[in-house]
Amino acid sequence: MGTLTIKVPDLGEGIAEVELVAWRVQPGDTVAEDQVLADVMTDKATVEIPSPAAGRVLALGGEVGQQIAVGAELIRIDVADGGEAQEAVPAVPAVSAPAPAAMPAPAERARPSAGKPLAAPAVRHRATVLGIDLRQVSGSSADGRILHEDLDAWLLRRPGPPTPDAARYAERHDEEAVPVTGVRRRIAQRMQDAMRRIPHFTYVEEVDVTELELLRARINERWGGERAHLTLLPLLVRAVVLAVPRFPQINARFDDEAGVLTRHGAVHVGIATQTAAGLMVPVLRHAEARDLWSSATEIARLADAARAGRATRDELSGSTLTVTSLGALGGIASTPIINTPEVAIVGVNRIVQRPVMLGGAVVARRMMNLSSSFDHRVVDGQLAAEFVQAVRASLECPALLFVE
Repeated sequence: MGTLTIKVPDLGEGIAEVELVAWRVQPGDTVAEDQVLADVMTDKATVEIPSPAAGRVLALGGEVGQQIAVGAELIRIDVADGGEAQEAVPAVPAVSAPAPAAMPAPAERARPSAGKPLAAPAVRHRATVLGIDLRQVSGSSADGRILHEDLDAWLLRRPGPPTPDAARYAERHDEEAVPVTGVRRRIAQRMQDAMRRIPHFTYVEEVDVTELELLRARINERWGGERAHLTLLPLLVRAVVLAVPRFPQINARFDDEAGVLTRHGAVHVGIATQTAAGLMVPVLRHAEARDLWSSATEIARLADAARAGRATRDELSGSTLTVTSLGALGGIASTPIINTPEVAIVGVNRIVQRPVMLGGAVVARRMMNLSSSFDHRVVDGQLAAEFVQAVRASLECPALLFVE
């Protein structure tokens, strides 16, 4: 018999600490070799920590939400043989916050059997609005005075459905404290860091995507059964790829501590993806070497992996320029935050049909805004505008997407 101490492994990329996001076992549990013990999160992804041996859990090394240094004790298990034979240590259950108990209804105290019910003017007014006879309500204060909480309790337990007024005007006093942990904490830290360190400026331009949408529909009709379904994103990525060689300052990463801007020939496009855990940015690698269908297939695969929590660290790192879209909910304009250490992000707003002057006549066109943000330390306003105009030119004349 012996005790095996399992430490937080070195996860590479210079990671010094991880966040404990979930325990898969508890003290006293029997675990098998390779069974997942805990989930920890780095700056990029969630990593499962497996058990190197079978045994029984003795102690957990931290609480969910806690930051734990690489090399620190994560968990101890009692093993039948092998492992690190050490002096036995009594099992110490992890301390965790108890689940919040349901708030009990205010204790009712009997009112004097005779006389006018005791209540403040505001409570009397609310009771009148709700159609409540205060003589039917028991007060919970020390002197039997009726409080707003007593009205709420009476509404919950009175027979029959509540009146429309009661349902519409009943006050609510509930609140919920939600710890910001896991992916959401990482997102908060990265957004705060990006806004604090990067002087953003956003450039908004409208784009007539009527011809682009007609082409996309025709391509999907012709190849839909044989190739990947084309959304707007692969077409936008292609337009960005064609513009980048003229604007190498845009497809770059800026190390502000070293004062070095690295321009990249490869176009690794981050695709901002909303997941149940928060915003993640899987990376479409070497977009410059992909045709429309290859991009569409890979974007769909990456989005599915991110939403299912299966995206690897490599798939969530290394982007050189990011594209973000809220789809049909995209609004008319936005101010996207740069995915540091990149220097640019291209935002897509929703497509709407509206009247536009064209050739001296008012015609219906499908219009969309591009809302793009840039790092003003290394990207000047004119350069950013010229880049967006180059992207716009390819989208408004989609034949250019197929011409080098």
